[in-house]
Amino acid sequence: MRERKLRKSGILEVDKMPGRKFEEYLHALLKARGYHVQLTPASGDYGADLILSTNGKKIIVQAKRYKKNVGVKAVQEIAAAKSHYNADECWVITNSFFTDQAKKLAGSNQVKLVDRKQLINWMLQVNESDKEHIKMMG
Repeated sequence: MRERKLRKSGILEVDKMPGRKFEEYLHALLKARGYHVQLTPASGDYGADLILSTNGKKIIVQAKRYKKNVGVKAVQEIAAAKSHYNADECWVITNSFFTDQAKKLAGSNQVKLVDRKQLINWMLQVNESDKEHIKMMG
């Protein structure tokens, strides 16, 4: 059952993506979740890979497609980028998990962490709604 859920979500494909491809994938996923999404340039992005907007709020996102757990560096980078982008929120999204230090630092800096479990849930929700949409069209 768990294996089927993983395959259905598409996370196994995500695990093989290069970093930029993961950013592009998140662009499509977050757009499907109702955000207006903009990709930042591949370099010189000041720590933000995506800029989201919804209901007048600006959210910057750092994407980390990792094999191991994401550490404090990602949290530091996105927290530092928050004022540069004049953002209301900052997130780090990964296909992996976060170290305890990263969780602690994120807590004290109001950085939202989206780990593998949450990402899979988002992917499954979008896949379901896409199927519904296709059914209605057909």
